[in-house]
Amino acid sequence: MAFDREGAASMVNKIKKMMPYLIIIIAAFYLFPLLIQDTGAGMLILLVVIPLVCLVTSVLYGIKNAFNVMFSIFVAILFIPSLFIFYNSSAWVYIIGYGVISMIGNLIGMAISKAAHKN
Repeated sequence: MAFDREGAASMVNKIKKMMPYLIIIIAAFYLFPLLIQDTGAGMLILLVVIPLVCLVTSVLYGIKNAFNVMFSIFVAILFIPSLFIFYNSSAWVYIIGYGVISMIGNLIGMAISKAAHKN
């Protein structure tokens, strides 16, 4: 199988377009947990703040760049190290949850973009 330079360049370009959005999500995954002082704050951050950041960022990505399942996979993967840094193994379900929230946001953003371009 031959190396496809055009395909590789296209993938690199897509990842470059994702980077500003992924940096925001990384900041949410690794900075907000520093604010956790008790169980209530932890639940608020895990169940409201981080999902909201994932959703809004993914909607904005979807509006600007259309749907890309890789974006949501990257979101899920980026949460994994924070699981071991800030939480325990019982929080593994958030990996899937944040990936799904990102995918939903990405689809909403794509739909908004398509609706805006119709008019």
